[in-house]
Amino acid sequence: MPSTGWIIGAFLVIVVLFIIGFVLGINYRKRVAEKEMSSAEEEAKRIINEGIKSAENKKREALLEAKEEIHKNRSELEREVRERRSELSKQERRLQQKEENLDKKTDHLDKKTEALNEKMAAVEAQKEEVAKIKRGQMEMLEKISGYSIEEAKNYLIENVRTECTHEMAAAIKEVEAQYKEESESLAREIIATAIQRCAADHASEVTVSVVQLPNDEMKGRIIGREGRNIRSIEQLTGCDLIIDDTPETITVSSFDPVRREVARIALEKLIQDGRIHPARIEEMVAKAQKEVNATIKAEGERAVFETGVNGLHPEIIKLLGRMKYRTS
Repeated sequence: MPSTGWIIGAFLVIVVLFIIGFVLGINYRKRVAEKEMSSAEEEAKRIINEGIKSAENKKREALLEAKEEIHKNRSELEREVRERRSELSKQERRLQQKEENLDKKTDHLDKKTEALNEKMAAVEAQKEEVAKIKRGQMEMLEKISGYSIEEAKNYLIENVRTECTHEMAAAIKEVEAQYKEESESLAREIIATAIQRCAADHASEVTVSVVQLPNDEMKGRIIGREGRNIRSIEQLTGCDLIIDDTPETITVSSFDPVRREVARIALEKLIQDGRIHPARIEEMVAKAQKEVNATIKAEGERAVFETGVNGLHPEIIKLLGRMKYRTS
């Protein structure tokens, strides 16, 4: 029995110790929980305070930004208002100046109108005076000449008609002579050109010139980008350039032998120079034209010297020199 009581006592002791430990644990956990709750409340308060401070700071920053933006907008608005006022002032000044100028012009115009009216009145008075003088002179002439106004008018008309008829006949003869001379010259030129063009058997031979090229690549350079070089040559010389499959050859075609010669010389110069572009083409065509003109002049002077005819007009000498390039 004593062992059983001891066991019960030990069990009770254990139970009591367990209860005491449980109570102590609950108290400890409670204190820990209270501390955690206290720290959490403090942390929450801190976070709230920081949030309030941050919100206040952001509020202050927002207010400052808003104030700055308002100040900026106000400054811009004031500047625009000043500019508009300045522009309006300038416009007002310009309008005022225009009004003043208009008033001055109006005054000046009024003065001119008044002066013109005065001059017109003076002219009318002079016209009346002239008419009176004319009537008096006509009356005096009638008395002196013994002719009435109608008879004198008919006499003057007859004399003027006779003189005009004579002068008209002389002028018609002069114009007929001039046109006859010009028509003969033009007819000779037309006949010569027609003879040259109508030589059917050898027209293709005498209306073209052949220019030799160093290589076929030169054809592309003469044509140029999008054909600008060949168009420039044809426009400046008045000749047609024929570029076909014939190797290392370009054909220059034109019924005008002088233009054809200018185009041939210009092409040869361009091929030798190697720089082929519109500006260079224009320069070479001008040089070729000068060279051909010099040749024409020299040939004309040579023909005059060989024939022994002196004192010819320079244009006639030039026409004689052009015969070098004729084919008929």
